[in-house]
Amino acid sequence: MKRLLIASLVVLPVCALAATDPDSNFYKHAAQGGISEVELGNLAAKKSHNPAVQEFGALMVKDHSAANEKLRAVAESKHMTLPKKAGAAEMATKAKLEVLSGSAFDKSYIKDMIKDHEQDIAEFKRESISGQDPDAKAFAAATLPTLEEHLQKIKSLASSDGQTASR
Repeated sequence: MKRLLIASLVVLPVCALAATDPDSNFYKHAAQGGISEVELGNLAAKKSHNPAVQEFGALMVKDHSAANEKLRAVAESKHMTLPKKAGAAEMATKAKLEVLSGSAFDKSYIKDMIKDHEQDIAEFKRESISGQDPDAKAFAAATLPTLEEHLQKIKSLASSDGQTASR
């Protein structure tokens, strides 16, 4: 009992620090989102029959793998552990896409990429402006132009595919 109490006194402050860190959610969401972008990009490169969708998927793998490495380096320098897999919502999107094929896959993938990149841009802008951790702010600011470029490309792809570019 005494050991448990001592262990609790040592562990609780560390847990409380992580829970109150205003940037911890950004790190978590950025890691999960980046992992998901790579997984979905690989899926698009494999499942789509549209060369433009395959090319966009390959771009997601390349750019988000690079961003994931940068985020991992920042987290390691802070002795933080990032998630190793996508979050529940991202896994649900992947499961949905895995059962689709042909133009149904392409349309759903494009729609999901637009929605995801709009959300990511909002989150990264918020972090770059009001984040407390200078490293998280710098990562968000440095990654933002790439996310905005992705959004423009996927909106263009949506237009050429006859889809509306909004949610």
